[in-house]
Amino acid sequence: MNFVLSLCARLVFVVTLLRGQDVLWVTDARIAKGNNINLGEALQFLREYDSEASSMCLRVTTAQWSYATNMTDFNKRRMIDEQTLKAKFDKVSWRKAVEFDWSRIPDPLARRLLRMLVTNSRASLGDDKFNEIYHLISEMKDLYAHVRACPYNNFDKLYCDLELDLDVKRIMAKSRSNAELTHIWQEWHNKVGPPMKNKFMRYVDLANQASILNGFQNAGEEMRFAYEDENFESEIAQAFHKIQPLYKELFTYVRRQLFKRYGPRVLRSNGPIPAHLLGDIWGQDWSNIEDIVIPYREYKKIDVTDEMLRQGFTPLRMFQMAEEFYTSLGLKPMPPEFWRYSMLERPNGRKVQCTVSAWDFCNKIDFRIKQCTEVNMNDLITVHHEMAHIQYYLYYADQPYLYRDGANPGFHEGIANAISLSVNNPTHLYRVGLYNNNTDIYETNINFLMSMALKKVAYAPFAYLVDQWRYQIFEYGVKTMNADWWELRLRFQGIVPPVKRTESHLDAAAKRHVIADMPYIRYFVALLLEFQVHDVMCDAAGHRGPLHTCDIYRSREAGRILMDILKSGKSRHWKDIIRVLTKGNTDTISPEPMLDYFEPLLLWLEGKNKREEEKIIGWSTKKEDTALFQPLVSKGYSVGCSLVFVINSVLLLVLNM
Repeated sequence: MNFVLSLCARLVFVVTLLRGQDVLWVTDARIAKGNNINLGEALQFLREYDSEASSMCLRVTTAQWSYATNMTDFNKRRMIDEQTLKAKFDKVSWRKAVEFDWSRIPDPLARRLLRMLVTNSRASLGDDKFNEIYHLISEMKDLYAHVRACPYNNFDKLYCDLELDLDVKRIMAKSRSNAELTHIWQEWHNKVGPPMKNKFMRYVDLANQASILNGFQNAGEEMRFAYEDENFESEIAQAFHKIQPLYKELFTYVRRQLFKRYGPRVLRSNGPIPAHLLGDIWGQDWSNIEDIVIPYREYKKIDVTDEMLRQGFTPLRMFQMAEEFYTSLGLKPMPPEFWRYSMLERPNGRKVQCTVSAWDFCNKIDFRIKQCTEVNMNDLITVHHEMAHIQYYLYYADQPYLYRDGANPGFHEGIANAISLSVNNPTHLYRVGLYNNNTDIYETNINFLMSMALKKVAYAPFAYLVDQWRYQIFEYGVKTMNADWWELRLRFQGIVPPVKRTESHLDAAAKRHVIADMPYIRYFVALLLEFQVHDVMCDAAGHRGPLHTCDIYRSREAGRILMDILKSGKSRHWKDIIRVLTKGNTDTISPEPMLDYFEPLLLWLEGKNKREEEKIIGWSTKKEDTALFQPLVSKGYSVGCSLVFVINSVLLLVLNM
């Protein structure tokens, strides 16, 4: 079947070439390019682009910041105007870049920069289609932002005003009523997906057209090309395969605790878990059901919020503590602009976006954090995490504009999360005077690792499958895309929808990244990378003992390793960065440090599941599970028809030539 579908995709590309519609260049080595090989002209263009792109980035980021921190209609219009101008600038820059034959430019730096400019861009589309896909994505994001759900038992539906961040997430996290959880889950998914399904299908079509013009078979192939590694997909698949035994042990234990809570009417003792029971609207983070699955209830969860309040912490002090963490490693202090312009807590008198984010204003001096900080442990960890992004910005600030980014799309988040692993553990909290209990108690450590696993291990299959689904629909089509979504979730996560789903739904759209055109495999890469970086820094810091107890605070040796990673930005291939990180031992992103981190928990889970005489580690699938989402029409018919259509089209073209 895969061969037929791949052949079908190639024949579509042949038809497009033969028709001559919208094809500007016949590609060589996949990526579109022109004929100009003049090195001087290429370098001049890249110098001009670097300056103009930095200025454009400053303008757009400034407008976005103004709106995010003061949500007025005027600031919104200004932001949209600047974003529209940037889209035009990107299109003009692509047209200039694609005039060069990047593969024959003798300078390797210029060659790589040109190749980066002409890939992962929709600028290859004609003006009408370019504007269409740009507006489609904006419309879907706007629809998503305005979705409101009806509360449970609101029979007259007069007050359907539940927002995602303020209400839906809270109910999914706190409610233990199966009926209410089912209602809220269904409300959100039904309100989000169907209204934008047609827009999303058109977006898929246009994204594929752009990628074909760029020299790729489909948009999924072009998304993967961002990693500049032909073996990337297989290496990531192997990494996921190694994590699966740990995930299945965790899954089995969690399902048993949920079965005790909800009973056989809601889930089977050896089957998949309905998605609404996991404390999260997407089923990606299970930490909100920690109260149901905590191993040792008599041992309190590590939470230093009360101690922070007792010591009189403020948001400013939390940021100062994070800065001191980095300077203790020998890294840079925050620049004056950071303290002057950042939004560190919710302001009074104006509406703001409280989504936490770190900002690079592209002028090499202005870096900020936007956070409605509250004095609690979670926000303290978040402050350290966001400041790691600022450190990355500071260290690669002098690189060319296109190199001011992580070594690959997962590096920024991976490094920030690696810092969080050091800060978010009992050892560090004890050292900074926020936790006074014994950190060597076995039960406390198992509880802590369970808490981390509900965030990290539970997230792994979701982070992996989102883009697997996207790759699938970009290559094979959208006809059964909702069933495809749930097939992957059942296969990789062991999760099923709580109610019947059909192809009128678009349940993947419940995750904003999908409709916002934001690649997601970066989060799986980041998940692996955070433990790999943490492991190397801990080794440099001279840590001895379980990896989850490591704290790199005040280690200049760990800081030097971090600086070596940060300063290169994207100027070196990410495999070279990993080779430097591991002192030549490997150039791949390895899951082994993550498995080492959770090894004590894995041993505990294996013993617990064995004592409970679990017959199945993982889940068994029955027809009643797949019947929740499988369409009545088989996929094979539509694929066959598509293939016949393409073959007939080629034959007709050849006969008419």
